[in-house]
Formats: sequence, structure tokens, C-alpha cells
Amino acid sequence: MKIGVTQIILGNMSVDETIDLCQVAGYEAVELTVREGTDLHPDLSESELKSISAKFSAANIEISSIAGLKGNLLTLDNKERNEGKQALAHGLEIAGIMDVSAILVHPGQLTVDGTYQAVWGNLVTDIKGLVDLAKREQVAISLENVWNKFLLSPKEMREIIDEIDSEWVGAYLDTANMMAYGYPEQWIRELGSRIKRVHFKDFNRREHRFVNLLDGDTDWSTVVVELRQAGYDQPVIHEVGGDRDAQIDLARRMRQIVAM
Repeated sequence: MKIGVTQIILGNMSVDETIDLCQVAGYEAVELTVREGTDLHPDLSESELKSISAKFSAANIEISSIAGLKGNLLTLDNKERNEGKQALAHGLEIAGIMDVSAILVHPGQLTVDGTYQAVWGNLVTDIKGLVDLAKREQVAISLENVWNKFLLSPKEMREIIDEIDSEWVGAYLDTANMMAYGYPEQWIRELGSRIKRVHFKDFNRREHRFVNLLDGDTDWSTVVVELRQAGYDQPVIHEVGGDRDAQIDLARRMRQIVAM
């Protein structure tokens, strides 16, 4: 498995600065964020997007996925939900232009309004409506398990993916986001080949907080074995903050983990 870093935790680091960090630290892959106010913003032209992609290719760094486009697919407000769907569609198009094969999807935040089943049904309908575009762009829609009061178990994540029923929809597994109430090993066993991408984080259960890789309660050797047994062969991307020196050290920790 290649190791990588996400721009989510790199602030407004430019494309060139991100490439330099990857080369110095030894990251083989990266997750790029498409955000306003950066040199990778949603309104770039096709030629500009391809130019950025070419820079990473020339540096031998795989763009594993893109993230950062905002939207809320869990709201019961039809207008707001449609805006979220349009943002995701635009992200799929950007990923397709850049020849990136996955997009991270934070589905939104569950509120007290309505019922869980209504939100579930809307999400299934909206994602199904994007499957043809995902297939055309060759980009996997990858739903992340996040602290949003929704998809709280591996059983739920498996069931919603299976209900959507497309090879272009799967899970973006975060190894720590369930650790306050579950186990990453069980999520991997349950989801298997449905896992499209993986974020590495670590968590201290007693202190109920995220910590540096290898400093928490994650059974990394088991996690790595389970990922291999599930057939996962895509990059693993860490999502741990810190300055440049910390990011270089995190690459060392990532290499130690994937060697287990």
C-alpha cells in the first residue's frame, strides 16, 4: 500500500508546496482538496486542472482522491440538498478531468428534523442519481464514516452501499472515527471490497481524543492484515495535523504501520 497525506490538514498549502512536502517526506500519494481561495479551486478550467494533475504525475505522486467540495445531502431541505448534489456532481467532473479515481464524500450533518429513514432514503436516491456520471468519469463515490450522527455502524454502511448497488459507490473508511463506539477491524471485515479509500487516524479511548499515529489504541497490525485480506490495494492517506516536521515524522510512522 502506498502511503499518503491529505491536504485537508495542510491548511492552504499550495500545489507546489504539497509536492515538495511529499518528495521530502516520502509520501507516494496525496488527497487534494478543491477549495475556494486556493490554487485548486472549483472554477479552474480543464487545462488548468490537467496541468495540476501533470505536476503530480511528473513528481511520481499519485492523486488518490479529491475532497473539499461542500454540500449537505442529509438535510430535508430540497433546495439545500440539491445544491449538495450539484457540488458532488461537479467534484466528479473535476476528478474525471484530473484522472483521479475516487472522491471523498462527507454526506452532511444529521439534524433532529424528520426521521432517520427519510434521510436514508433521500441519500440513496441522490447517490443513485449520480451513479451514471461516476461511471462515465470513472470516479468512485466514497462515503466517509464521520461524526455526523449517521451511518454509525459497519452494518449500516454496508447496507446503504448495497442498496445503492453500484460498483462506483463504496466507503471511505476512517480508521479512528468509529473508535469511540466501535472497532475499525469490524468495519473492515464487514465492508470488505466495498472500501474504496482509507484515512489513517488514531484515537485514545480513555481520553476520548484523536492522537498521533501509533500513540493511540488502534491495533494497527490487525487493521493492516484485515485490509490486505479484504483485497485493499489503494493508497492509505493519513489525516493528522501538524507542522512540516510533524508531517515528515508522520510519513515515517505510516511506513512503520504498512510494514506490519
